[in-house]
Amino acid sequence: MKIAVLMSGGVDSTVSALLLKEAGHRILGLTMIAWDEQAAHKATAAARGLGIEHRVVDLRGVFQEKVVDYFCRSYERGETPNPCVECNRWVKFGALLEAARQMGCDRVATGHYARVEENGPGRFLLKRGIDQSKDQSYFLYALVGRQLAHIVFPLGEYSKDEVRALAVRRGLPVAEEKESQEICFVAGDYRDFLKDRVEARPGDIVDQQGRVLGTHRGIPFYTIGQRKGLGVAGGRPLYVSALRKESNRVVLGDNEQLFSKSLLAADCNFISIGALLEPLAVQAKIRYRAALAGAVITPQDKLIRVDFQESQRAITPGQSVVFYDGDYVVGGGRIVS
Repeated sequence: MKIAVLMSGGVDSTVSALLLKEAGHRILGLTMIAWDEQAAHKATAAARGLGIEHRVVDLRGVFQEKVVDYFCRSYERGETPNPCVECNRWVKFGALLEAARQMGCDRVATGHYARVEENGPGRFLLKRGIDQSKDQSYFLYALVGRQLAHIVFPLGEYSKDEVRALAVRRGLPVAEEKESQEICFVAGDYRDFLKDRVEARPGDIVDQQGRVLGTHRGIPFYTIGQRKGLGVAGGRPLYVSALRKESNRVVLGDNEQLFSKSLLAADCNFISIGALLEPLAVQAKIRYRAALAGAVITPQDKLIRVDFQESQRAITPGQSVVFYDGDYVVGGGRIVS
């Protein structure tokens, strides 16, 4: 097959291209300019080292609309966004996948630690990567069948250590490349990035009873579970427990008040099932680094209710909740409450 490998110049995408080339496929290195043009220079050098063709696609427009604008508006609403999910959905496996198809490629491949399994004619499932510490299926739950049908994840059966060792054995200059930061367009504190891009006004910081404890600088600069940078001396550790957009208030509470056993999710996408019609027992995680937790998901109007067996700390509106059945991704959605 002719496969476009989405290259960033890092070790994961470079080894992905190497593995597919050694498997006998025709490889096109493809890099998107989304925010920083530096990635294109690194990827060009990596592709040259592998002896493969390389092209660059400028996707700054769609990235601004679907990722950066979404990121800023989410914080304005008092949510904590998940930009990688939106980038995968609309940019990497949306606009860039379409560009690759127009270039005559049969598939696109990335360095994600995840797996795609064909489960019968035209049915594709998403699975966790073998390396549980690096598994990135959480960020891919929003992909649909027509996208999964054209995706290859060469690293899904490898651990990160094995990938680095392979890069060393092949003499790849990127073998010791550092891990990339989580949000590619934010360098440093996300609040510095937001300050000139969001509407924000000061308001009251209050306790659970509504007593005013201080003044906040604007709803977008706070997130559920935050402890540092509150500017409030409560005589005990206090955490952001709620963001009240309608009253422009930041509510603080004790650590115990951050725990909850249920949530509601919107914009849900299901992969291993057609639709959720009745309660289903799953394992779920409420953020990328959270542990899997037993839960039951139930349709509730146009939302999905998630009831956990054990209380979860700092369930955060705007973040993703992703459902699993063993290694298979059942689906996921955006936490709304």
